[in-house]
Amino acid sequence: MNALTPDDLEFLRRPLHGFLTVAGAEPRPVWFEATTEGTLELFTEPDSPKVRRVRRDPRASLVVAAPVGERERWVSVTGRVSVEPEGAHDLASRLAARYWDLDDPARAADLKEILAVDQLRLVLHPEKVRRYRY
Repeated sequence: MNALTPDDLEFLRRPLHGFLTVAGAEPRPVWFEATTEGTLELFTEPDSPKVRRVRRDPRASLVVAAPVGERERWVSVTGRVSVEPEGAHDLASRLAARYWDLDDPARAADLKEILAVDQLRLVLHPEKVRRYRY
């Protein structure tokens, strides 16, 4: 199947880390958001190595696994990434609220730092989806 299922989306909407791999780079842990359109989005600074690599070769994959203590489960998404100039700060705010306790002054300050600099939104458009559930 080449699209995310409702079950996949439910799993991917949890605060789990994904491991993003772009052409020419090792996997990196990232925050991400699964959209109702079935894409996966993340944010990054415009001069990050992943942006340079994606502009050269837009192929990427994201793997998300259930944490230790849960039954084994993972979803792997491979596709092309588009670089979008709009919406990154809103995405960063939503993801920070999902992954961090923003009532913690240190985390609120971390988010403020993220929002103080330019950000781009990377959108992974699924071409192949693989999954495993035990």
